[in-house]
Amino acid sequence: MTPTPVPAYGLPVLLDLASLTRRPIAPKDAAALSELLNAIEAVDVFGEYYSADDAAEQINAPLLDLERGTVGVFDGDRMVGYSSAAHMPRAEGVHRVVVSGGVRPDCRRQGLGAELLRAGIASARTLHAIHHPDLPLAVDVLNNALNEGALACYRGAGMTPFRSVWQMQHPLGAAVVGAPLPEGLVVEGYSADNDAEFFEVGNEAYLERRGGVPMPLEQWRGYIAWQAFRPDLSFLLRDTRGGEAVGMVLAFSWDADTRATGVRDVQLQRIGVRPAYRRRGAASALIGHTLRAAEARGLDRASVEVDDDGLSRPGGLFGRAGFSVARTEVGYTLST
Repeated sequence: MTPTPVPAYGLPVLLDLASLTRRPIAPKDAAALSELLNAIEAVDVFGEYYSADDAAEQINAPLLDLERGTVGVFDGDRMVGYSSAAHMPRAEGVHRVVVSGGVRPDCRRQGLGAELLRAGIASARTLHAIHHPDLPLAVDVLNNALNEGALACYRGAGMTPFRSVWQMQHPLGAAVVGAPLPEGLVVEGYSADNDAEFFEVGNEAYLERRGGVPMPLEQWRGYIAWQAFRPDLSFLLRDTRGGEAVGMVLAFSWDADTRATGVRDVQLQRIGVRPAYRRRGAASALIGHTLRAAEARGLDRASVEVDDDGLSRPGGLFGRAGFSVARTEVGYTLST
């Protein structure tokens, strides 16, 4: 599928930049943040829509340092821009801080985006000095590959491209590819009883990916507490011969996305198989099982984010399962 170009926008509303209020984002800002994020989505196209509750979950993420890691820019009660820096609680070799942010489309072209990027980089350095001062710092950002305005802003800040991320989609229905479970493996649904095994398998499977460090338990607890979490579409793969959990997939579905698009989408956000069980068809069987379950529960589409991390490619595991590229995002980084 050819990615949809980022829409153009009209002349900006002139702002008195000096009169804007700049302060850390607070829990009370959930509605204002959701309105801003949805305005940004209309132009920048990330495939993500937010209710006030969704924004509140982002703001209240257990490891987000609101005071030192976020900046909201307000014109009266309206949030017109923001930046957020998310540090890694654990890091090895390099501490990668992910900075996100954006400006309302009708408030762009006035220098606010560059200001917020500088603020995000400054927040990243502050958090780095607190949490991992002995490691090198890399500040990472990610955006739609067609958003040339944002990419130019990154280049202007001295950042360089370092990764690609493909947002892939699957139409379900007849496109679901059947893949039998390898002998000795069975699938079971998520439950409080096997939650610890999901956590353990996910951490081991992701150690080889960028960052290479386990997810802290506190972060995991916040992750599965999201309202969008679909335990009924999250599955564990178990080896019956020894009882060991060997693979997992976590699924999420956002009501705000469905209301905005009319499409009931399930996002497979965390998929992993222990290294010893790879190249046996285990991951393909797990994905196929999840897609069939999603269709049976009335979902219209499945989506997944595929990172250019040396392990995944659009034509690989997910391409064979029937996913196709909907859009491409590009990551930029700044080493300091």
